Amino acid sequence: MIKKIAFPLMSIFLVLQSWRLLENVQLFEGLPWYALFFMAWILNMFVTGIFAFTGFAYPTQNLLPFSYYQITNPKNLKAVYSILKVGLFRKFLLATVWRKKVMQKQFFDGTRDGVSNLDVQSKKSEFGHLLPFIILSVVSIYFIGIGMYLLSAFTMFWNFMGNLYPILLQRHHRMRVQRLMKYRARKSA
Repeated sequence: MIKKIAFPLMSIFLVLQSWRLLENVQLFEGLPWYALFFMAWILNMFVTGIFAFTGFAYPTQNLLPFSYYQITNPKNLKAVYSILKVGLFRKFLLATVWRKKVMQKQFFDGTRDGVSNLDVQSKKSEFGHLLPFIILSVVSIYFIGIGMYLLSAFTMFWNFMGNLYPILLQRHHRMRVQRLMKYRARKSA
């Protein structure tokens, strides 16, 4: 119950912080590149956090239609996954953020029921990165429009690393989960 109140409040706080940062973006002109790099990271963390906290408290993944989550062209997904080296990103996550087995088991515990949970968690995670990816892409275009090219480039860099790569990783997980679920359905029929 507490997280259903506290997490949305955290999201509101991050909305306000993001807005305040964007209102004052002109103050960043003339800052050294490393300060802009840091500010772009902060903006990405704020915007992504808005949707992460809300997704921790509520089933936000249900806001998108079922058809969105269906992988219709696995060959294209595999090609993009390979070209962008998303597998390296996955290994990086497993070596750092997701290194603890307890955290990994929250996503998939190795059981049959765990496959369904993995499907839900991948949808939740993807939704939590999809909207920030769109918003931050628009913000990057805005930065170009006001002549802040370096800030735009850094914002898109962090957006790719913090949102696009997780989206592709979750879609890849779901492609494999869907294949397994189809196999189980055929086997039980």
